[in-house]
Amino acid sequence: MAHVTFPPPYHSPNRVADQLRDHGYAVLQPADTAAWIGCEVADLMALTPDWASLPPDEFLRDGGRYRFRRHASFRVQGDAVQQVPHRAHWQPVKYNALHGGMERWFAPMLAHTTQLAVWQQLIAKLAQLSQQLFAPDPAEPCFVEAHQFRIDTASGIGRPTPEGAHRDGVDLVAVFLVGREGVKGGETRVFEASGPSGLRFTLTEPWSLMLLDDARMIHESTPIQPLDEARHGARDTLVVTCRRQCFQGDEGKNTV
Repeated sequence: MAHVTFPPPYHSPNRVADQLRDHGYAVLQPADTAAWIGCEVADLMALTPDWASLPPDEFLRDGGRYRFRRHASFRVQGDAVQQVPHRAHWQPVKYNALHGGMERWFAPMLAHTTQLAVWQQLIAKLAQLSQQLFAPDPAEPCFVEAHQFRIDTASGIGRPTPEGAHRDGVDLVAVFLVGREGVKGGETRVFEASGPSGLRFTLTEPWSLMLLDDARMIHESTPIQPLDEARHGARDTLVVTCRRQCFQGDEGKNTV
């Protein structure tokens, strides 16, 4: 049986903010992702080798061994991107029924990556967009978390979102497809949190990008399976979240 996929509904990089305001999501093809960030596609592709050596995610409560990841956190004010000391990733059960309520100390992102000019541009651009759309005072700092993910099919199936359809409890969610090879599935599904509308599509082009207004949209990615049972494949993504006021779990703490 042929595997059916739906193409992404790509949007103009000149209307990203308007698309998010009007519809709660925006999707960019790779050339437009680079143009929007202010770099070249080759600059983004230079980040890709990191995904080949991600360590295992040691916190999967479903017992799986299909997810590999690194994590880093940043405080952004204007164009200034400051990486904060390595910290645990934390979400309440309200937003992550599977892994909520636990401190997850993932391996840190590599310093040579977070110091690259293109990485600094990428983080600053996402923070500026988030503040433009969601912060009463855009001059306030934005709190950004970045997650490098590899989902593989060595055990037959990999789950990009084992917690199911969800929100993340932030302002802006950015999902970059970094690469996919030898897999089927991994369909992106996006639904209105308080309405009937939804869409489904499959990101296949490296460094294509989906942006979400997290308060308005629920999202998930379907499981992946190998195209060839004799060989396993993988799907690589970069997920970046932006939030006003503080990192999730730091409410009431001094974040200055």
